[in-house]
This record gives sequence, C-alpha cells and structure tokens, in this order.
Amino acid sequence: MYSGVGCSRVTPLRPPADPRAPPGSPSPSPSCSPGPPGFPLSLRGASECGSERNSTDPRDQRAGAIRMSSVTTFYACHLLLLALSLACVVCVCVWNSRWRGGFAWDGSGLQFNWHPVLMVLGLVVLYGNGAVLYRVPLTWGQNKLPWKILHAGLMFLALVLAVLGLCAVFDFHNANKTANLYSLHSWIGLAAVCLFAFQWAAGAAGFLLPCSPPALRKLLKPVHVWTGGAILTLSVAACVSGINEKLFFVLKGSAAGSPPYSALPAEALLGNSLGVLIVAFGLVVFGILSNPLWQRPEAGAEELAYSVRNPPLFGRRGGSARRHVE
Repeated sequence: MYSGVGCSRVTPLRPPADPRAPPGSPSPSPSCSPGPPGFPLSLRGASECGSERNSTDPRDQRAGAIRMSSVTTFYACHLLLLALSLACVVCVCVWNSRWRGGFAWDGSGLQFNWHPVLMVLGLVVLYGNGAVLYRVPLTWGQNKLPWKILHAGLMFLALVLAVLGLCAVFDFHNANKTANLYSLHSWIGLAAVCLFAFQWAAGAAGFLLPCSPPALRKLLKPVHVWTGGAILTLSVAACVSGINEKLFFVLKGSAAGSPPYSALPAEALLGNSLGVLIVAFGLVVFGILSNPLWQRPEAGAEELAYSVRNPPLFGRRGGSARRHVE
C-alpha cells in the first residue's frame, strides 16, 4: 500500500507572527520585513515588495527619497576620495621621479625617494580607503566575513608598505652617516607605524579569530575605531611635515642657480599641492566615518534569534532577517 512517505510538501519558512497582532491578521512577508535604518531600499529587493507594500504613503515616499539621497551623497564622497587617492599617488611619484632623480635601493639619495612614495601610498591612501570599506552600502546586505578579510588585507598591505618606507630611510641615513629619529617628523611617523602595527594585531585577534568571544569584540570595537582615527591623523601630520622638511632641505637657493623655497619654484608648488591633497584626503575620510547615516547596520538580537531558529532551506539565505548577521 502506498503510504505517501517522502512525498510530503515542504512549506517555506516564514517569520513568526507578531503575538500582539489581532487574530486572522496576515504574517509579515520575509522579503519585506523591516530592515535596519539607513539600509538602501534598492538593495533590499524593492521590486519584490511592490505588490505587498503601499507605495502611495507619503511618509514611505519621503523616507525612500531620504535614503536614496543619502546613498547618492555617499557615492559622490567616495568618488571624490578615489580621485584624491589617485592625485596623491601621481603627485608623489612625479615629484620623486622628475625632480629627485628617480628610484633605487643602493643607499643613495635615490633610495630615500622610496620613503615618501611608500608612506603616502601605505599610511594615507590604502589606509584611508580601507577605513571606509564598511561604509559602502553595497556591502551591507552581505555576509560581513569576506569584507572583514578584505579590510584586514588592505590594512596589512598598508602596514607592509609603511615598514618598507621606514627601511628605505633608515638604510639611507645609515649609509650616509646621518642621525636617525632626530626630527619631529620622524617621531610622529614612527608613532603612527607602531600604533598601526598594534592596532592591526589587536584587530585581527579580536575580530577575525573564530574563538574571539562577543564580549571582547564589543569591548574592543570603540577602541579600534578611535585608534584608527588617531593613526590617520598621525599619518597625515607625518606626511605633511615630511614634505615641508624635504623642501626646506633641497630648496636652499645655492650658488648653482637653484631657486630657494621662498621663491616658490615648480617643485615647491608640486610639494605644497601634494600636502594640500593629503589633508583634503584625510578630511574626506573623516567626513565619511563621522556620518551616522553611512554606518553599517548591525544585526539586532531579534534578527539573530530568528536566523538561528529558522535556518534557510537547501543552503539558501533567507529573508532580510539574515542579511546583517555577522
């Protein structure tokens, strides 16, 4: 006799109904359950919600317009940040290749030219872009672990470039019998690199290791954020002071006919412009990080509990309740 075993119908899982709702009221749709504030509607499957939500509500339309305006403003700022990144790298490379003679690793002045290039590229450009990675709205609706790995990878590459920049200047000083760490610029730069190394190690241990307890992550997060801002501030200060110090050293107005710094020759204009670009880059990074509308939404306790109680079928990700679970 046919028993019907194995032919039972699989009913899709839906979020639990609100106990405060009156009897007979429909349960919320998983595709249109409310998400965290500030999440772009376009990333939450707005097309799926068109038949289930009343789009004629002026308040919904106003909230959608505000979200869209916030996302548009973010991408405009991020595009400006990328343009400043490219401008900083181009300026520091042109300066050291055209006016300072190029690059080498032989203990000469050409080896020193690696120092500003690596420091600007590592401590400023890569570090700043890695810091704003979590603010990109396209990353909000996805698993956070790959973005954590990308964030840690960018920061590690920035740290490696900064260490190579320090090796370049220390080798140059030692080869030419020049004292090390005597200027304020060198103190600020070394402090930035040391603090950066400590922050990366603590962040990798606290946020990447699976054995790290949630209480430690909660305690470490504000410290990690504050330290990141301090490192960027020190990095900008070190780069600007280093540019000014280098221009004073090379533009002395010798008898050979080279103009002094006070005459503002082309090299001085380029160096000063590089310093302005670095400061502008830092301001844009701080502007992005300080805007609360651009912070990545965190998973709430109810969303986390729902995702644990209702795992997705066949390995597929569920509705919006699982979108922000780390």
